[in-house]
Amino acid sequence: MKSFCYLSFLLILAFSACQQEKLYTDALSPEQAMQSFRLHDDFAIDLFAAEPHVMDPVEMVFDAEGNIYVVEMPDYPFKPETGQAGGSIKMLVDTDGDGQIDQSSVFADGLSEATSVLPWKNGILVTAAPDILYLQDTDGDQRADVWEVLFTGFFENNSEAQITNLRYSVDNWIYAANHGQAGEVSFSRQPDAPKLSMQGGDFRFRLDKEAFELTSGPAQFGQAINDWGHRFITQNTIHIRHAVMPKRYMERHGHMPSSTVALNISDHDLRMYQDTPPPYWRAERTRRRQKRYEEEGLDRIEYAEDHFTGSSGATFYGADAFPSEYYGNIFTGDVAGNLIHRDVLLPHDSSPTYTAVRHALEQDKEFLSSTDPWFRPANFTVGPDGYLYVIDMYRQHIETPLSIPEDLKEDMDFLNGMDKGRIYRIRPKDASAVKAALPRLKEKPSAELAELLSHPNQWWRLQAQRLLLERQDASVVPEVEKMLQQHEDARTRLHALYVLEGLGALDAQHVQLALQDTHPGLREHGAMLSERFPALTDELLKALNDQAPRVAFQSALSLGQFSDQPGATDALADLLMQRGSDAWFRTAVLSSEAGSSTAMMQALEEKGFFKDEEDWKADFTRDISSIITARNKPEEVTAYLQQVQILSPALREVVAEGILRSAERHDDETLKTLAEAIRKEPARMSALLEKTPEDAN
Repeated sequence: MKSFCYLSFLLILAFSACQQEKLYTDALSPEQAMQSFRLHDDFAIDLFAAEPHVMDPVEMVFDAEGNIYVVEMPDYPFKPETGQAGGSIKMLVDTDGDGQIDQSSVFADGLSEATSVLPWKNGILVTAAPDILYLQDTDGDQRADVWEVLFTGFFENNSEAQITNLRYSVDNWIYAANHGQAGEVSFSRQPDAPKLSMQGGDFRFRLDKEAFELTSGPAQFGQAINDWGHRFITQNTIHIRHAVMPKRYMERHGHMPSSTVALNISDHDLRMYQDTPPPYWRAERTRRRQKRYEEEGLDRIEYAEDHFTGSSGATFYGADAFPSEYYGNIFTGDVAGNLIHRDVLLPHDSSPTYTAVRHALEQDKEFLSSTDPWFRPANFTVGPDGYLYVIDMYRQHIETPLSIPEDLKEDMDFLNGMDKGRIYRIRPKDASAVKAALPRLKEKPSAELAELLSHPNQWWRLQAQRLLLERQDASVVPEVEKMLQQHEDARTRLHALYVLEGLGALDAQHVQLALQDTHPGLREHGAMLSERFPALTDELLKALNDQAPRVAFQSALSLGQFSDQPGATDALADLLMQRGSDAWFRTAVLSSEAGSSTAMMQALEEKGFFKDEEDWKADFTRDISSIITARNKPEEVTAYLQQVQILSPALREVVAEGILRSAERHDDETLKTLAEAIRKEPARMSALLEKTPEDAN
């Protein structure tokens, strides 16, 4: 017995020594990987596709015919050498209808860092930094023979922070994540147009209108758009933010104190629940960093596990295959934690944003987690069947080498797994795994496409809308107008509104219908579209009093487009009195000329705004002071400095703070002179404001 125990002890020692030498686990077969999942009890997970049919997948889409395109990114995390790019787009086929892919073909290859694909007309759009491409097969051999560079100039020096996540939204714009990276973007179809600076934002474009512009963000890898066009974006550690305010409003006068247009809406911050230990390199790097923080006396904690660090692929679930409680949820992967997280979105009662919460059944676990550290849920898509498809890049390591110490990289093969990849399908347990018949939407007449605007699955509605936009078939206008007027589903009414817009048939009467709709989502878009119809300004003024915060918020933004409209300033002042305690409403008011003027301050004083000194009123006063002085119009600044003498000493000091902020941001001698005087005599800041800019020194 003692000999047996001694032998066992030796075996354990040998095994332990082997494990110490082997820092990282080996890949599992697709069948083994299937056993690693812990999934919500009401759901089943199927293997939909695996190597060799897919390798290094980062996105998958179904086009209107039911064709399946997958983007493969084998070069990650390295930038391919010129002429050696290995990226490709595959088409997947289930030939026997058993719900699993058994055939694949290469639609396009030789792509450098392709990350996203979107159906458009008879082909696909592809993000492959520095470009957005249009690829088309014209001879029917399922291989692209048309390659058109539509846009070029995007940032291309970090594969984890490049142009990606193409999404077609209900407003007929196509949105793409840019992670706020710098770039000078040009459009091949408008060669004479000025290049667009991409610094700080995401990107959106319309090929039907040949329009392109910067938009709110920035998103890194993950962009979910709900039924009402609200965008939710992902960044490594911040798994869900709401792009609350369109960037175009924030920049219309160019003097806003802050450029923030997105908000972290999670109420559970970085905490997640993973079933895998941190890899050796991460644990050791974290130990070293934490040691340095402690040695430097920094109050900072570095986490190696159980906190979001690799969030990606945020996807809106807008289909009917899952139980109704899942409609509107956001699914996000964490590729470092080997899990899928679910957020339930709760709209605010008084603010134009949301709170993302965990479901009651997922307070201490995730929707799906895996014990396989190679599981990398980089992205998702919702299919025409309403199921959630998980795009698993399946790599041993998923991290930019730039962030790992050199000695730790010696034992790491960053390309280990480039010959593997899996796509899974998540469905309710009682639902069939066998695919439905292919949609074949392009074969349908326009009238039938219009009927699909009422489909319960967002995928069908958006495909139908896009095809109607591409066809430009005006014969459907009467039926679509009827939908806008009478359909019981507000989502259908919204699609109808934008089909009319896309067909060039939208008029003021349609927008007025939207403004008067029973659903706040329609009223919000009615306010936005009213910017095209000045005759509807009176309706906008009424909409400022809407009880739905998103409607009142959008109405304030849109009214700012008519700053010279009689009553605009007074109406915005009333809105501020009612809703100004919310920072987003203050931002909406300040974003316009009318809302950031001396006339606004006068209107507020007449309404008794400054009688009660609250923190949020001080914040507004500081910001409007910064904007007015930043405009650098001497007469306006002089009038303003005289105007604020009626304020309390405390508020006058807040005004001074606003001027100092403005001086820091603008290279102007007059502002510098006033700011210097304030700095020299901080105890007399409020008194200094009694002087004009000319004699403040």
